[in-house]
Amino acid sequence: MAERTLRQWLLTDTPTSRRHAKLSALYQGWLAFRSNTMAMVGLCILLALVLIAMAAPLLAPHDPFVQNLGNRLAPLGSEGHLLGTDSLGRDILSRLIYGARITLYIVALVALIAPVVGLLVGTVSGYVGGWVDIVLMRITDIFLAFPRLVLALAFVAALGAGIENAVIAISLTAWPPYARIARAETLTIRSSDYISAIKLQGAGGLRIITKHIWPLCISSLIVRVTLDMAGIILAAAGLGFLGLGAQPPSPEWGAMISEGRRFILDHWWVATMPGLAIFIVSLAFNLLGDGLRDVLDPKAGE
Repeated sequence: MAERTLRQWLLTDTPTSRRHAKLSALYQGWLAFRSNTMAMVGLCILLALVLIAMAAPLLAPHDPFVQNLGNRLAPLGSEGHLLGTDSLGRDILSRLIYGARITLYIVALVALIAPVVGLLVGTVSGYVGGWVDIVLMRITDIFLAFPRLVLALAFVAALGAGIENAVIAISLTAWPPYARIARAETLTIRSSDYISAIKLQGAGGLRIITKHIWPLCISSLIVRVTLDMAGIILAAAGLGFLGLGAQPPSPEWGAMISEGRRFILDHWWVATMPGLAIFIVSLAFNLLGDGLRDVLDPKAGE
């Protein structure tokens, strides 16, 4: 009975307060998202990845860094190694489990840096206009003119190899699309009647941007971030494959593929297993992004 009453309270068309309206919108958005089966599959995969990364010491059957040259390149299921071993005799499953931490670390940092920079640049450019808009958008165009991975390689070459430098390089190449989206949203919002009313009340440009424009841009950026996560994972794996990301003996998935490519014909599992991990996680982010787009995109129902 109480559950039915709470559901009716959340689904009401006449909320009694701002908090009630926010909770109702969140619940209705969750119902719409839950109805998308593939999006729920993506969400479950990512939640499982987070849990695996958090419980890596408990789930990993072996130490991911311990070498056993006497058992190198062992096939799947041999002597307690479910996914076999690599060229140094290290357990591949354990390295995949610990590698999930590195993947989430990269994804989280890039998701915190790139959208924030893009949101700041895009909203300032769209709201201020004039020469500020021209300068900021030309800088954005310069970054967009180069393929992301090529530009990331250039930044990593300048900064030096390492996972932190790889995160910085990927973030520096990932922010321009967010700036474009934020600018387009700002150009639409700044001419609205309620923005004019806020100006008449004495609100300054900084308050208008942070309090009234940013909240309206966030939903579009969330969708774009989620859809971009697959590309970010592939970029990080590409840098690791080239030896410019996480350095040995870190169990980074791209570096594991790079190591296993030498044995791809005779010992295919060494490179295939981390490749499958990258594929599954990238697919999960794409499925989640599609579901969030259906819920958060105001133009989806048009």
